[in-house]
Amino acid sequence: MTGDLTMKGVTKEVVLEVEALRPAIKDQRGNARTGTAATTKLNRQDFGISWSRTLDGGGLVVSDDVSVTIDVELVGAAPAAK
Repeated sequence: MTGDLTMKGVTKEVVLEVEALRPAIKDQRGNARTGTAATTKLNRQDFGISWSRTLDGGGLVVSDDVSVTIDVELVGAAPAAK
């Protein structure tokens, strides 16, 4: 899935890898539930976020690479009683 992500006023197109939709189940109220997840990695400096600090032993406090995970749960209403 492709979409626009805005951080600190900078908008970039990002591509999310989406898992297959999980099979629907019925909850205790008769609602159908399903879900999926989407992930991507991005470089925070592409969005103008460059703050960092060096650790005493070397290395950086904050990495440039950021992992993004979106968990989605979809709930359909139970059929209306007749």
